Amino acid sequence: MENKEEKIKVKEIKEKKKDCKKKNCTCNKSNAELKKIQVENSKLNEKILRVTAEMQNMRRRYEDEISNIYKFEGEELIVKLLAVVDNFERAIMLDDRDLTDELSKFLSGFKMIYTNLLNILNSMEVKEIDCKGLEFDPNKMEAVLTEKDENLPANVVLEVLQKGYTYKDKVIRVAMVKVNE
Repeated sequence: MENKEEKIKVKEIKEKKKDCKKKNCTCNKSNAELKKIQVENSKLNEKILRVTAEMQNMRRRYEDEISNIYKFEGEELIVKLLAVVDNFERAIMLDDRDLTDELSKFLSGFKMIYTNLLNILNSMEVKEIDCKGLEFDPNKMEAVLTEKDENLPANVVLEVLQKGYTYKDKVIRVAMVKVNE
């Protein structure tokens, strides 16, 4: 039965083609034009998808950039304050034994200011990079000097020459250290 039905359908299709030719039908032309329009349509849809994806990526990058700006907004000021903290540390290192009462009072004032500065920096999530006795990490430290110490393993920090700091898990100043060879 299927063969008979198929033969009937084939005959119907052939008859429609003959009718189309007799009536001077433009079906072939419109099919070609339709295919051309479909191809253009699919290209435009693909282009729209790419542009939409690019816009979403741009929006995400912009939002990430803005959040980083807000997150690290005080970084420049903090870096400048670290130089002041270094100077206070140098002043505090003076030996108390050789100082007069007046200079001793100045030194105690320096210590109070230094402590206040450290408290402010800690509240802003500024932390000192711990280095001494640890293995050298080039991401957080800069080796300024090297020295040979037989008692310690190689590539270990012997001395911190200038402290390094992080601000909200971002290194804002690397530590300058002396490393064992």
